[in-house]
Amino acid sequence: GMVFIGPDANAIQVMGSKLAAKACVQQYNIPMVPGSDKAIDDISVARKLAESIGYPVLIKASAGGGGKGMRIAEKEADLEEQIQRAASEALSSFGDGAVFIEKYVRAPRHIEVQVLADHYGNTVHLFERECSIQRRHQKVVEEAPSSILTPELRDKIGAAAVLVAKS
Repeated sequence: GMVFIGPDANAIQVMGSKLAAKACVQQYNIPMVPGSDKAIDDISVARKLAESIGYPVLIKASAGGGGKGMRIAEKEADLEEQIQRAASEALSSFGDGAVFIEKYVRAPRHIEVQVLADHYGNTVHLFERECSIQRRHQKVVEEAPSSILTPELRDKIGAAAVLVAKS
């Protein structure tokens, strides 16, 4: 007779994989950092992709978080070694060595949005948190609301978060 309040098992599984999450939200045209949409397992494909999006690139573990399995390749000569390091760390940390490549964004703003949905399809966002103060890709301080967002950008980010939740 108890009701679990939270995402269903499928949502947890999909959002637990950055690659699955990216695939899930593609239908909504949500802006994303340029990069691969599947795991990189061929260095020649990785080189072509990195060259097409431009260096530096960020190699990221599909599973997990907390900054583990993330490596920056500043130039092509660094790419293969950084992919191997990221995949090895991802495998030892998460049991999944899948990695992908994205354009490395220097000094990004890390904004997170909380969402709330019910079983009837109603979904709302509960505004954002500024999580840009980090150490080794791990949040140190969270501030809400973000002091850098304009009302227009806050609305766009909130609307995108609702679409992600609905996906």
